[in-house]
Amino acid sequence: MEIINIKARDLSEAWFLCLREVLTKGREYTITRGSYLGQTRKELDFVIVHIKNPGTKPLVPDVPLGVPAPSTMEYVENYLPYLMTSHKQVGEQYTYGQYLERQIAEVIKMYKKDGYNTNQAYMAVGDEKSIDLSDPPCLRGIDTRIMEGCLHFFVYFRSWDLWAGFPSNLAGIQLLKEYMASEIGVQDGELIAMSKGLHLYKYAWEQAQAGARMDKLRTGQLELEFPLSLDWDGTSIKKVKTNRKRR
Repeated sequence: MEIINIKARDLSEAWFLCLREVLTKGREYTITRGSYLGQTRKELDFVIVHIKNPGTKPLVPDVPLGVPAPSTMEYVENYLPYLMTSHKQVGEQYTYGQYLERQIAEVIKMYKKDGYNTNQAYMAVGDEKSIDLSDPPCLRGIDTRIMEGCLHFFVYFRSWDLWAGFPSNLAGIQLLKEYMASEIGVQDGELIAMSKGLHLYKYAWEQAQAGARMDKLRTGQLELEFPLSLDWDGTSIKKVKTNRKRR
């Protein structure tokens, strides 16, 4: 397996860099169980996305002209109750909030009452019955850490739709982090997201290529700019050009 490490300044840059990685390195296969049964998708073996300044606005990607936006802040604001509260709409099997609502309050109380030096402030999504659902939760856990006065999140997705899920998921999770940091009385920190199932469905490949400004991908030879190193103040980035063959 190939483990992909991505460092990004903000949520928008993280999404664009992930688009390029999935399109150029993703394993192509046909789904035999789960959402979009029988469809084709490209998927990374395992990815770690380290976002230094996830609170930088806009929280959703600013896509090139003519490319449909994968999310909007209006959608993210409507998504927040699904993430933070236990209320379910008719027909919903579950919400992330049904698992997280109580844990959010407990983690806030834990840090305020017992201090910041603990590894127990972890919020789980799903239970032993989730395996029986036709579509189990994709987000499975949010771990937390307070270091140097900042609240940091470590997020794991078992399966993650890069086009239709990633932008809204991370924007909503970032707003949750900001809320919890404010309640605890610390600053907002970094966000590290991980998945062994970050993917693009075939229907999104063309618009993803346009969104990542990768029109040359169709010709079989591609010139890309990938970040090699990101200054830890998030202000500058070194880049290198490389040629990659289409897979």
